[in-house]
Amino acid sequence: MAKRFQNRGKFVKKEDLHKINDRITAREVRVIADDVEPAVYSLADALALAESKELDLVEISPNAVPPVCKIIDYKKFLYDQKKKQKEIKAKAQKMVVKEIRFGPNTDEHDFDFKVKHAENFIKEGSKVKAFVFFKGRTIVFKERGEILLLKMAQALEDIATVESLPKLEGKKMIMFLAPKKVNKK
Repeated sequence: MAKRFQNRGKFVKKEDLHKINDRITAREVRVIADDVEPAVYSLADALALAESKELDLVEISPNAVPPVCKIIDYKKFLYDQKKKQKEIKAKAQKMVVKEIRFGPNTDEHDFDFKVKHAENFIKEGSKVKAFVFFKGRTIVFKERGEILLLKMAQALEDIATVESLPKLEGKKMIMFLAPKKVNKK
């Protein structure tokens, strides 16, 4: 039987992302720095060079022959990397999909109300998944469902594009709408 809490009370050190200073195992390394011309040095010479500048020797590309190392402040290097990751994450826009559900016998007022909601969602920048749900025997009204979705697409054609036309999937007829791209000048 395995022990459940094997590491309880012990500090488990996380593996470092990069080899730095004495942890570099290669005999020769290609050194890159701001005021040093890129060249191949022995590990001892590279460490001495980094120490003379009061910086760290960080292995950037361990798979290269010889491995590429950079003379930099390691803490600042990690900070800059985290900052870049945050910027990339912030730039990656998350697309939200909002759902709007109809029945095959949806009345005009209800339809207008739901189209208005879809319009608000699209103006916010979200995609809209509009679907007609067929309960029981209402599946025989497939045409009504398709007409309803196409009517919605027509009502929103000035602010949205149809990503996928209405198609039947099980008991649902589904259509996707996405906001139109606006050219900012």
